[in-house]
Amino acid sequence: MSFRRIVAAGLALAVAAFLSLTPVYAAGKPAPTGKVNLNTATVEQLTTLPGVGPKLAARILEYRQKAGSFRSSQELMNVKGIGEKSFQKIEPFLSVGEAPRTPNR
Repeated sequence: MSFRRIVAAGLALAVAAFLSLTPVYAAGKPAPTGKVNLNTATVEQLTTLPGVGPKLAARILEYRQKAGSFRSSQELMNVKGIGEKSFQKIEPFLSVGEAPRTPNR
């Protein structure tokens, strides 16, 4: 194998590795370190999820207010802007835990 081919192969591997990491850097934020509870999360906490910006986070909170609470993370796909592909990216970072309790009136 010639030196040029070795260099070209190494460069191709470096570019491939860089491109595989680009979505993480393009988002400008690291992935959450723990689980984000859909029933208690704030807009700020939701925006730590991959592909979730402030507008989508606000729609998630609006859905939560109208529906009561999330019973499963799959229910997140009922929110406009979250399809199957985006759900698959964020699902590992989600939990539903306990819904916040409201006092009896």
